[in-house]
Amino acid sequence: MPSFVYLASQSPRRRQLLEQIGVDHRLLIAQDDDPEPQDPEALELVLARESATDYVQRVTGLKLDAALARLERRGLDVAPVLCSDTTVSLGRQILGKPETPEHAREMLQALSGKTHRVLTAVALQSGRKRLTTLSVSSVQFAPMDAAQIDAYVASGEPMGKAGAYGVQGRAAAYIAKISGSYSGIMGLPVFETANLLRAAGFAI
Repeated sequence: MPSFVYLASQSPRRRQLLEQIGVDHRLLIAQDDDPEPQDPEALELVLARESATDYVQRVTGLKLDAALARLERRGLDVAPVLCSDTTVSLGRQILGKPETPEHAREMLQALSGKTHRVLTAVALQSGRKRLTTLSVSSVQFAPMDAAQIDAYVASGEPMGKAGAYGVQGRAAAYIAKISGSYSGIMGLPVFETANLLRAAGFAI
């Protein structure tokens, strides 16, 4: 039975969710003195006519490949590697992480008063076996006026988050309804992830 899993993510929320189900983990992320063969941001570029489902699954697979190469390059102890990626979809439009506060405002204006999807793909490499899963949830935003959007953007919370909001933070005041996985919207669907880890031999 594996004693720990590598988590290829800088997200503190994903760490918290693994801790919630008692999974010992170590971070396996890019470092300044460990140049990556490919810019991590380049992995998140959307291809022409790519659906949100295809996009989030493809990006998660690429991030896992990069993490496995990182593991081998550093000569670390062998253990399963877990990777996850989250995206927000409004119709056919994919909303990634905002590049600027103004970009965040535009995203929030688009989400205001509407229902969108949050897709989180998870991939686990255990030896030669790759296990994957996808969590799809819907989130209904209440209408937000310009002052509310400006105040939320000024808090800094939208930056670095897909769709320019965090369900576990101040944005909760504007979320009228959720259907699906709350932890999946946070960035790591606990139920689905636990099933992958069980399949890899972890006792959850």
